[in-house]
Amino acid sequence: MRSSSRPQRWHIKTSERRFLLIIGDILTTCTSLLLALYFWAAGDAWMEFSLEFIRTRPPFWFFLLPILWLILMVELYDLRRANNLIETLKGISIATIILAAIYLLVYFTSEPNSLPRLGVAFFIIINTVTAFIWRLVYIKIFTAPQFLRRVLIIGAGKAGHTLVNIIASQSPKPFNLIGLIDDDHQKIGTKIGDYEILAGSEKLLQIIQENEISDLILAITGDMKSVMFQAILTAQELGINMTTMSNAYEEILERVPVFLLEADWVIRSFVEKVHTGSVYRLSKRGLDLIGALIGVLIMAILLPFISLALLIDSGLPIFYRQERLGRGGEPYTIFKFRTMRQNAEKEGEVRLTSMNDARITRIGRFLRRTHLDELPQFINVLQGNMSLVGPRSERKKFVTYYQQEIPFYRARLLVKPGITGWAQINFGYAETVEDTGIKLEYDLYYIEHRNIFVDTVIMVRTVGTVLGFKGR
Repeated sequence: MRSSSRPQRWHIKTSERRFLLIIGDILTTCTSLLLALYFWAAGDAWMEFSLEFIRTRPPFWFFLLPILWLILMVELYDLRRANNLIETLKGISIATIILAAIYLLVYFTSEPNSLPRLGVAFFIIINTVTAFIWRLVYIKIFTAPQFLRRVLIIGAGKAGHTLVNIIASQSPKPFNLIGLIDDDHQKIGTKIGDYEILAGSEKLLQIIQENEISDLILAITGDMKSVMFQAILTAQELGINMTTMSNAYEEILERVPVFLLEADWVIRSFVEKVHTGSVYRLSKRGLDLIGALIGVLIMAILLPFISLALLIDSGLPIFYRQERLGRGGEPYTIFKFRTMRQNAEKEGEVRLTSMNDARITRIGRFLRRTHLDELPQFINVLQGNMSLVGPRSERKKFVTYYQQEIPFYRARLLVKPGITGWAQINFGYAETVEDTGIKLEYDLYYIEHRNIFVDTVIMVRTVGTVLGFKGR
């Protein structure tokens, strides 16, 4: 089927791109460490650059700087950010500032002349420059059209429309969409946005050959004709990659398309994916306990200041308690610092917090912006009602309402709620049913893919959210 005289394109998959970024970052940061050691030795009056210098002069923690840098760069392993020059520059700048701030904090609290100022300064400067150069090379080369997968969407119905709209909204594009295939002859020749419905299944193999298609995305919502089924099988035998619309949706947006899934999806797919091993469960609980103890310690340090500010601003009480639903729909009492005026729901009307909500006090607005209001939830984590990472907990009335409006809403109750989560760092607060549906898509994506690495990534990204005052 494929012409042997035509050179094959090198199409890089999403997982391969992320792996490429990680390997490139490891190489650049390790190179930066060696260069920092070299220039440090060049300015050292006691010893030249040598194995002895490396063995004796730098403290042990100096060699952990590359690991800290990779952790701070975690935001830029989101390919949508990694492929964007402005987002890349912003991410590297934030990582550099945080790394420098951490060092300065340690430096000014340590004994004079006890830390390698020159070595750390060289590492931060060289690493920032080499990281930007590497990421610029990645953007210029590996996001070029010749490296993008060439894709056809099979099906121009609701699912196909949705996917085309998602692709059109991305910048840069996740892949090169050539067009769509559909057996409804009334649609052939028409367009969805900028993309044409090219032909029916009888010309699928011809279009694959002529356009050097590498991937097919199956977005058929109705019955599939036998001709289409046979053409897809033949394409797969020829080495064309196949994926479903839901998988493509997850790959691009890192969300689950709850409004496009069949009713039996929870049984056929989701439930099969959410099972986790005992090692993960034990590791997660251990991480929760360690994080909660640290969180409670921070809360204890800040408690007098927050309490005084709340008392002066709006009086008692300091803490706010509310019943929420946890794993399996079990009710529990959540603890937070009070951010709204007393009796904010005295009329008995339960409603969501909105932008510029008049019920929020002046100090409460600051606590929300910095997420300090959520510090008492570490007590819930210690009690086992919550986890550090998971879907946001919700009140019973809202759960009852949303499960009638949004498909699969109760599926988020399969795991413990969290202080932070995939939805919180990617979307923030929800004011409407539509917003809540999008947050659910993020929550279900997390439940499907959760592991210790994902939990760690979410916690690191949460630090960036807090430092950026992105609360509300």
